[in-house]
Amino acid sequence: MPKLLSVNVGLPREIEWQGKLVRTAILKRSLPHRVIARRLNLDGDGQADLQGHGGEQRAVMVYQIQAYRYWERELGQKGFEFGQFGENFTVDGLADDEVCVGDRYRIGSAVFEVTQPRVTCYRLGIRMNNLQMPALLVSHRRPGFYCRVIEEGEVGAEDEILKIADGPGKISVAEIDSLLYLPNHDPSRIAIAASIPALSPGWKGSLEELLKADKRGVHTGNAGLTPSISPPPAWNGFRRLRVASVHRETSEVTSIVFVAVDGPPLPPALPGQYLVLRLVPDKSSHPIVRSHSISGSSSSGSYRISVKRGTGPGSRYLVDATQIGDSFEISAPRGDFVLRSGVRPVVLLSAGIGITPLLSMLYTLATAEVEQRREVWWIHAARNAKEHAFAEEARKLLAEIPGNHSAIAYSKPELTDSLGEGFDIDGHLDLANLQRLGIPTEAEFYLCGPTEFLADMRRDLTSLRIPPDAVHQEVFGPANSTEAGMAKAEGRIPHPPIGSQGDGPIVSFTRSGLAVPWDNRFRSLLEFAEACDVPVKWSCRTGVCHICECGILDGRLNYTPEPLDQPAAGNVLICCSTPESQVNLDL
Repeated sequence: MPKLLSVNVGLPREIEWQGKLVRTAILKRSLPHRVIARRLNLDGDGQADLQGHGGEQRAVMVYQIQAYRYWERELGQKGFEFGQFGENFTVDGLADDEVCVGDRYRIGSAVFEVTQPRVTCYRLGIRMNNLQMPALLVSHRRPGFYCRVIEEGEVGAEDEILKIADGPGKISVAEIDSLLYLPNHDPSRIAIAASIPALSPGWKGSLEELLKADKRGVHTGNAGLTPSISPPPAWNGFRRLRVASVHRETSEVTSIVFVAVDGPPLPPALPGQYLVLRLVPDKSSHPIVRSHSISGSSSSGSYRISVKRGTGPGSRYLVDATQIGDSFEISAPRGDFVLRSGVRPVVLLSAGIGITPLLSMLYTLATAEVEQRREVWWIHAARNAKEHAFAEEARKLLAEIPGNHSAIAYSKPELTDSLGEGFDIDGHLDLANLQRLGIPTEAEFYLCGPTEFLADMRRDLTSLRIPPDAVHQEVFGPANSTEAGMAKAEGRIPHPPIGSQGDGPIVSFTRSGLAVPWDNRFRSLLEFAEACDVPVKWSCRTGVCHICECGILDGRLNYTPEPLDQPAAGNVLICCSTPESQVNLDL
């Protein structure tokens, strides 16, 4: 009969790793006494990162002594101690390829139900002094698993483990782990796994995303880890497009329309997507790579961008120097900030030049078939009429939508601006204004504008109890970092790495406006980006979780190690790759 060999607990603490402070509870100690298993935890145990660990569905982590012996042979190491793999229960038996999600066990006076495989992150690599461990546990099909506590009770070493119920579907921990993380996802088995009542909501949602992607015929990337609603880019790298027209919208904003140099018209973009332009204003310096949202309909085979002239060389060059007939190197339309299909009301919330991607959405909503018409709310903030770009264009589009709602806020109206005619709100958009407007709380919300505007609107929408998954936003410039369990440093402007400069191929971080030569002292593009203070997202650092997945606009990469599952077409995993040529990353 399976047996509980050791109960291990640990509380979060900070440890130093690669010059940073990491908060973690992976360092466990074996208890010499019995302990109470409660709904959220064992007494004396805790988790530092509650997004990936802990909570009702992940109250107790289990790992097998047989796996200890396997890793001793595989890694050529000895002297593992109980809790070595961050588990709460070290057990004899309960192999990952035999235990099924939904199985129930009585240990001591408590009852546990298996809910999901372990989600491995970089902290296990720290604990094992082997940063490849997150990938190894998955590829060798020995992840371990989590349980929730069905009946609270007392447990201790030497307790027998009695199986009292079989999980429906009979999908083992090892199989369900491979269904998500490894390639060749079997839709029939995924459907069975996703229907298991005991499966944790996070895993259920990931498997359902894989099923949705299969129904849409999307077979590139891993939709369970990085769900995307946009197809792969229409072309790889950069393509020369010709300027068909240039139009001044305001004293600061200029629109530029691009068409194909030759061949068929440009393929339609999804409403909300953006283009990446590679500019060469000065042939003696590195190219400037900038992103600009498509600001109109692309159904006629052309793309329009609208650029606000700022202090940067890219916007100044586009606004001041662009003429009809010029050609530019431009990427295919990209991005997942796109108008989703459905019947729910749509609220388009923008400020300043943030109007551009929402205007392309408004074009789609205004030209929709009658049976696909939706309730539309157009809410925009500008300083005054002189700086209010596309005011008349938006009004004409709204006139095509029966029962539309519109509200314009001017923060600094001029004497010639008339409240109630050209604009509706004197001052900034805020919670009180949103409440007075009576926006529908069941709507899908799309936000774009300056960073402070986005933060304020998200806060206000939270106050209105808008579900987070109904709020979508586009960020101009680099997105925020996500570094699991890492002590946050003050935000810094991206810069070349401190110290000597490398002599490798140029790595361009498009959204950050930084282009620097690759330096071989870094083991991956992720490490390189961190050294440049480019905001990045990551968790496993070994090609398992796909959190670091981002767009690659141009160039060739080398993977070391190979990711367990490939990223989507046009994307790359920066945690395990280095550049083979000049590359442009959408970071």
